[in-house]
Amino acid sequence: MTQIIPGAERLELYLPLLKGKSVAVFANQTSMVKNSSLVDTLLSRGINIVKIFGPEHGFRGDADAGEEFGNMVDKKTGIPIVSLYGVHKKPTPEDLKDVDVIVFDVQDVGIRFYTFISSLEYCLDAAFENHKQFILLDRPNPNGFYVDGPVLDPKFKSFVGMQPVPIVYGMTMGEYATMLIGEKWLSAEANKNIPKKDTPRCFIVIKCKNYDHNSRYILPVMPSPNLKEMQAIYTYPSTCFFEGTAMSEGRGTDKPFEIFGHPTLPDTLYSFTPKPNAGAKSSKCFYQQCYGWNISGSTEEVLKKLDGKIQLKYLLTAYQLFPGKDSFFLKTNFFNSLAGNDILIKQVKDGKTETEIKKSWEPALDNFKKIRKKYLLYKDFTSPN
Repeated sequence: MTQIIPGAERLELYLPLLKGKSVAVFANQTSMVKNSSLVDTLLSRGINIVKIFGPEHGFRGDADAGEEFGNMVDKKTGIPIVSLYGVHKKPTPEDLKDVDVIVFDVQDVGIRFYTFISSLEYCLDAAFENHKQFILLDRPNPNGFYVDGPVLDPKFKSFVGMQPVPIVYGMTMGEYATMLIGEKWLSAEANKNIPKKDTPRCFIVIKCKNYDHNSRYILPVMPSPNLKEMQAIYTYPSTCFFEGTAMSEGRGTDKPFEIFGHPTLPDTLYSFTPKPNAGAKSSKCFYQQCYGWNISGSTEEVLKKLDGKIQLKYLLTAYQLFPGKDSFFLKTNFFNSLAGNDILIKQVKDGKTETEIKKSWEPALDNFKKIRKKYLLYKDFTSPN
């Protein structure tokens, strides 16, 4: 099997573009060049990194989901870290005044509500608005072998869903960025300033080598504290819905997003008790015995259960069994933010079947697939999806 080489490891293609420049790097713990961090690798080759932008979970990847962290200095390198999570999600002109080029490199998981594509959009906005060069070091999408889920209604735009794409959109970060630019989905000012190719301030994707959308890429570094293994990355599109409900999605266990349940469900189901841990200092149902499901297993077993698509049966069954229907969905309406609409919640409450619900996704999905096809940088998958 031919080894997949992420863009960050193709140094010969982008190091010459960074020589003599003041560089800002958007990175986290997944931004590796083999066994070395991208930041350390660039510094060792004489690149002048003036600042690091840190996404959700922080530059070192140790912050909880949704936990805000402030600006700081990286202890290892002494480089200032600017947090791009919380109130300050987009680089400001002040952040970029001493920067010539932004290098963007994080491992995404290909799910709309995983916030790195939102950070990507804000960074592209800032780069083009402030006339900065943007180099994206592409990485494989571990969920890049299918497209599925409701397409986001723009009325429900939030940091967990910025654009009219489905939950699983089947694109790498490089392809997604190319789509944002091509469809003019950036800010009005950024769209006005999209740079032409081969100009000093151009946008460049350093592609992966030996990757296509049939690949099953195994991540060498887990992307966040609660996606602890590949199986969770595969189940996440189906089980993250539980974040918008009273149910525990398994935070505080060793298998978040593979284990889920609630204290009021039948005690004949799988039982577990979530407790605070390094990746989940606070969450739902801590110290309460929960009853629900454990859909973990080997990678092959999990992929077979999912069958290359989002599975709604877990959500629908949990709702059917939940005794207090009025309290199943959180009052925050976060479920609608995850779904990208207010239709799915009504369909669940109305007892629609999975087949009926998925049928309602098809028109918007078909339209998105036509858009997606224009921006693919790699051979597409061959499955019927």
